Amino acid sequence: MKAPVVVIGLGEMGSVFARAFLRSGHPVYPVTRSIPMEEVAAETAAPELVLVAVAEQDLHPVLQAIPATWRERLALLQNELLPRDWQQHGFREPTVISVWFEKKKGQDVKVIIPSPARGPGAPLLQRALGELDIPVRVLDSEEQLLFELVRKNVYILTTNIAGLETGGSVGELWSRHRDLARAVALEVIRLQQALTGHDFDSEALIDAMVEAFEGDPDHLCTGRSAPQRLQRALQQADELGIEVPRLRAIAAARG
Repeated sequence: MKAPVVVIGLGEMGSVFARAFLRSGHPVYPVTRSIPMEEVAAETAAPELVLVAVAEQDLHPVLQAIPATWRERLALLQNELLPRDWQQHGFREPTVISVWFEKKKGQDVKVIIPSPARGPGAPLLQRALGELDIPVRVLDSEEQLLFELVRKNVYILTTNIAGLETGGSVGELWSRHRDLARAVALEVIRLQQALTGHDFDSEALIDAMVEAFEGDPDHLCTGRSAPQRLQRALQQADELGIEVPRLRAIAAARG
């Protein structure tokens, strides 16, 4: 029998990964709100991988509580993820996957583009998700991973924030409101540069964002979390001293 995998959080996304691990022959040990990590760690001290699939707002409390025996086996998949999120908890090089497929209740998995992954567990993620016909691209360097994490952040924040003004799909955003989308994306990129301490090729990031638009042009721009993403971006801009006039104009128009 293959080594077990621990999945922390069994929402829609965590359930997809759990099914993939099971299909590839790995027993899955779940951690939920009713199943404490300590109990699972006492029985599974050396899993092949420990995947954190909780909601974004729960990431840091979970990372603070990761048992010592699991610390070198961690894998992360949250949106708006950057190296500073795991580094502040003392994790050096966890496995990270930038998820480019979606799973909603009552619907099958929908792939937008291949999901890039980096770290010791990336080949396992590639094999397991391949059992569900979900493509994973294993990255060669930390530099590539950083670009991919920022790319996903630019996609999410641009579509969510610009979508508060336009509504509609990402395809419509780019075809009908391209100037707005570019203006928001450039301000988001400035924020990402300040948050990471790295300079990025803005046009390369915008091109990469548009590639994802083309992968699923009917994807809606906004969801329930869009207003919170805008407020969080403005808070970060205040803390970092970054000028984001287009983001502030969108917030002002919403009252």
